[in-house]
Amino acid sequence: MHSRIKKAVAESIATKQALLADEQLLGKVDQAVSSCVECLRNGGKILFCGNGGSAADAQHLAAELSGRFYFDREPLYAEALHVNTSFLTAVANDYSYDEAFARMVRAMGRTGDILFGMSTSGNSPNILRAAEDAIKTGMTVIGMTGADGGKLRDLSHILLNMPSKDTPRIQECHMLVGHLICELVEGELFSRP
Repeated sequence: MHSRIKKAVAESIATKQALLADEQLLGKVDQAVSSCVECLRNGGKILFCGNGGSAADAQHLAAELSGRFYFDREPLYAEALHVNTSFLTAVANDYSYDEAFARMVRAMGRTGDILFGMSTSGNSPNILRAAEDAIKTGMTVIGMTGADGGKLRDLSHILLNMPSKDTPRIQECHMLVGHLICELVEGELFSRP
C-alpha cells in the first residue's frame, strides 16, 4: 500500500509540473482571471457547474468568491448551479438531466457574465448544454477539463484543459487553478488589509 501512496503523490506532482511548464495554459489562466475581474467590475456574476466531484469543486470555488478567500472583503456574486436541489431534481424529472444547468443559465445568466463548465472528460451533456445556452446569452464560457478538452473545447472561450487523462489528477489541478483564480481575482478587486 505504501508504494501505491507514493505513486499517486508522484503522479499528482508530475501533473502539476506539466501544468507549470505549459506557458500557453498558464496564459489561459491569466486570461480567465482578467475575464472574471472585468465581469465582476461590471456588476456581473460568475456561475459554476459540474457533476459529482466537479460539482463539489464548483460549489467550493463559488464559495471562495462569494464568501472570502484570503481576507475579509465584500462578497462577490458567484454561484454553483446545482445547489438548489428542488430546482435540479424538478428539471431533471420534468425535462431531463441534460437540461438542468442550461435552464438555470437561461434564468440567471446575462450578457457579460461568466460560466465555468467543469467536466474532466469535457463531454458531460448537461455541461455542454449549459455552455451552448451561455453562449447564446452572451456569456463567456471558461471550460475546465482534462487534456483533450472533449466537446467542451469547441464551446469554450477560454479552455483550461489540465495536462492529464486521469480524473483524480485533473480534479486536483482544477482545484489548484481554481484557487489561484480566486486568489488573483480577490487581489485585483480588493486591497488586502
